[in-house]
Amino acid sequence: MRVLLELLRIIIILGLFGGIGWLLIENIYTVNEATENYSWLGAIAILLLLFVLYRNKFQFSGWYKGKGRVKLPRHISFILISTSILLIVSPFVLGSLQG
Repeated sequence: MRVLLELLRIIIILGLFGGIGWLLIENIYTVNEATENYSWLGAIAILLLLFVLYRNKFQFSGWYKGKGRVKLPRHISFILISTSILLIVSPFVLGSLQG
């Protein structure tokens, strides 16, 4: 039962924080029509950031108390956060190259 509650919690976290993050980024990407074509890269970046946030913070406050609850290694967190920042910026670069 605890696993199902934790899965429901993950879905709610992804839906709530992912939706808020997408609303913020979508408004920035709609400024230029060329960047709007690559806005899906921003969505992937939001999912990466939420993954890092869940693995480093949220998993320790949930219902699931089983094995394997460890933080991501610092270098993996850095790589994922750097990749997501690169993905957030890349629609502007790709949009400027396109047109």
